[in-house]
Amino acid sequence: MSEIVLKAEVRTLIGSHANKVRFAGKIPGVFYAHGEENISVTVSPLGLKPLIYTSDTHLVNLQLDNGISKTCILRDVQFDPLTDKPIHFDLQGVKEDEELTIEVPVVLVGSPKGVKDGGTLQHVIHKLKVMCLPKFIPENIKIDVSELAINDSVHVRDLPLPNVTVLENASSTVVAVVPPTVVKEAEGAVAGAVVEGAATSAEPEVIIKGKKPADEAKA
Repeated sequence: MSEIVLKAEVRTLIGSHANKVRFAGKIPGVFYAHGEENISVTVSPLGLKPLIYTSDTHLVNLQLDNGISKTCILRDVQFDPLTDKPIHFDLQGVKEDEELTIEVPVVLVGSPKGVKDGGTLQHVIHKLKVMCLPKFIPENIKIDVSELAINDSVHVRDLPLPNVTVLENASSTVVAVVPPTVVKEAEGAVAGAVVEGAATSAEPEVIIKGKKPADEAKA
């Protein structure tokens, strides 16, 4: 698992001061760890970018401006609902001998042959929750879907993940190729045409009901 260096400034003023930090073009955040005091920090958007816009999981080497370094992971990021820019982030400290729970991205590789035959690829689980030591955290979980035919699927139990405990239902579907639905719609259209045809053929019988010319003469 790769490591990303994140340089940050220790922030002594908290609360409403965070808005001033954002106004200055920086992003406020907090580092926390079990048995340690929280540290409020400030980083540049450029420094945080490699951690946010990626499909991989990384360990973070947090280097504070007071000379202290912390090993951590990016636990959460909050975005502005209007601009979609990051406005706050959380870093969780990790220790080499302590397991942690983390979500690892699932990356699909290849083009399924079932899709070429008209099927549809359904990516059900995009992140897999696992528990392991920091050194065993996978950057991502790659699944080769090239050989998946229509009605084929990959479940959690099918994923080889050494030194990792998967905290998901083993029978949960991660990715599948499902049959096309257009066939059923076509069958429905044919059935509708048959019903409509039956109604049309029955229509002349209604028209010829009533008295016949001979009956009118007798009357």
